Amino acid sequence: MKKSMISRLMALIVVGVLVLTGCGRSGSEAEYRIGISQLREHPALDDARRGFEDGLKELGVSAEIDLKNAQGDIPNTTSIAQKFVRDKVDLIFAIATPSAQSAKQASTEIPVLFSAVTDPVKAGIVNDWENVGGNVTGTSDMAPTASQLKMFKIIDPSIRKIGILYNTSESNSEIQIEEVKSLAPDEGLEVVTVGVSSVNELPQAVDSIMKKVDALYIISDNMVASSIELVSKALIENNMISVSAEETQVRGGILVTNGLNYYELGKQTALMAKEILVDKKDISAIPVFVAEKTIITVNQKTLEALGLDEALPLFKDAVKIGK
Repeated sequence: MKKSMISRLMALIVVGVLVLTGCGRSGSEAEYRIGISQLREHPALDDARRGFEDGLKELGVSAEIDLKNAQGDIPNTTSIAQKFVRDKVDLIFAIATPSAQSAKQASTEIPVLFSAVTDPVKAGIVNDWENVGGNVTGTSDMAPTASQLKMFKIIDPSIRKIGILYNTSESNSEIQIEEVKSLAPDEGLEVVTVGVSSVNELPQAVDSIMKKVDALYIISDNMVASSIELVSKALIENNMISVSAEETQVRGGILVTNGLNYYELGKQTALMAKEILVDKKDISAIPVFVAEKTIITVNQKTLEALGLDEALPLFKDAVKIGK
């Protein structure tokens, strides 16, 4: 009888210890469910995602990742965000402006972090850069547009007209074009734009715009970025100078940029995720992050193909890729 009672007592003690151990886990040891909504596959967005995932691991944040790709279809971003809400994930990471807009509309409760969004205020994602005012914040890929536009005249002072290709369905692209048009006159540049609504229209759009301009400026447009090799090949064949808003497009053959690193941007977003999930920081108190450090990067193969002077300080001091 005594042995039976002792056995029952021991069993109760063991169960109690297990329960207390489970309740006493630190936040960093818990596993969180994170839904990632990515607009489409291309190097910049892929880098942001990898940086986020690697950043979580480095910070010791255990997470079950549910990755969904909208394949460039904006209505898909709404379906993805709504699924994450139904699944009651702990956090949504939205990569690119349409994904962030859909996630914001889907929930006012689940924390939403974004990346690869140029101007989250104008896009209606946050109220203010510092005081986001809700359940959404993240990292902006706003480029140093003025310094990038200066590159055209440094490379070739005769450049007068620059062209921009963009997706007519992306508000992020329209915001960038607005900024470029406001800054271009200060650099003695005129801006010509050609919009497309699908990837299939790009080849004709590239041919059309190259007949109207002296050089091309590649903004952070997700549709154009997904076909950057096609664009860069046409530019090289026509001996046309190109400047990009970001480094991944230079990897794809665009000549040069003074831009940020999307992988590091993703890691910065992971730090925000830790602050929200583990440290229990109020997301509304976390301002939007804008990268201050940029790197001048040049594609060596494109530089050589265009027959440009490698001794030019802009190229000489730049990081060389595509060798």
